[in-house]
Amino acid sequence: MQIALFQPDIPQNTGTILRLCACLGMDAHIIEPAGFPVSDRLFRRAGMDYLDHVRLTRHVSWAAFEDWRAGQGHRLLLFTTKAATDYRDFHYQSSDILLFGRESAGVTDAVVEAADARLVIPIKAGLRSLNVAMSVAMAAGEALRQVRNPQV
Repeated sequence: MQIALFQPDIPQNTGTILRLCACLGMDAHIIEPAGFPVSDRLFRRAGMDYLDHVRLTRHVSWAAFEDWRAGQGHRLLLFTTKAATDYRDFHYQSSDILLFGRESAGVTDAVVEAADARLVIPIKAGLRSLNVAMSVAMAAGEALRQVRNPQV
């Protein structure tokens, strides 16, 4: 199970997500351009010393990430507020990549089209979205629960 972030633009969220990946043993991918340098103090503060423990791959572009993914054969699962499939009803595989969009703008149409599945975390009507770090934690928790206990 892997986490990918499409052009993240809030360093604290990215640092928090990478810390989560380190703690859960999940590989992480940042699809550039990010809205901050990895030397950003807020990014480093949120990730703390956990950043040294995460397996992080930076991809210079969406095209580079897709080339890499095509060579690996991984499914790409996009988490978006514009999906109809509840993330709890989806059947995950251990080789899946869970993809989350930019906090300020989501993902491009090309990313939506490339996704093998589009999943939503349902929230109360009238509200826009969850914080991306919270969404990653919820999605990772459900996906890992399923692949570690496949009877469920």
